[in-house]
Amino acid sequence: MRVLGVDPGTAITGYAVVEERGGELVPVAIGAIRTKAHTPLSRRLQTIYRQMGEVIAAYRPDEAAVEELFFRRNVTTALSVGHARGVVLLALADAGLPVAEYTPMQVKQAVSGYGNADKHQVQEMVRRLLGLAEIPRPDDAADAAAVAICHLHRARLEALLRS
Repeated sequence: MRVLGVDPGTAITGYAVVEERGGELVPVAIGAIRTKAHTPLSRRLQTIYRQMGEVIAAYRPDEAAVEELFFRRNVTTALSVGHARGVVLLALADAGLPVAEYTPMQVKQAVSGYGNADKHQVQEMVRRLLGLAEIPRPDDAADAAAVAICHLHRARLEALLRS
């Protein structure tokens, strides 16, 4: 199964396409969609939508997984991320992809085994699980890879429970 993981953001939307082959996790593509600061929000969202469509067309994932919105203090940032998340979900729906959504705690638990793992621990586990020489950059791309890994682990568990 090939999964597109997405960590949405208005400035940077991380994405990672990860495939499971014979029980091994294989990174297919890891990157980020960047939008320019001081550009109107509508244009930034348009860029995210269009480039997400290009990623989907280029890598043809079977399913997608998106990190759920989580915020503590900054409502303005949450609204901005929510807009980006909305256009990502729209692009995935337009492509006909099944979409799963995971909380940050679920992602941390699936990747590191600990729901309160810090960012560096999760990124290091992403590096190890994907057999990479370095942690993916920017952080948003590593986070997107973690979301994809989370979904692949969940799919594997569900398949075991069905059999």
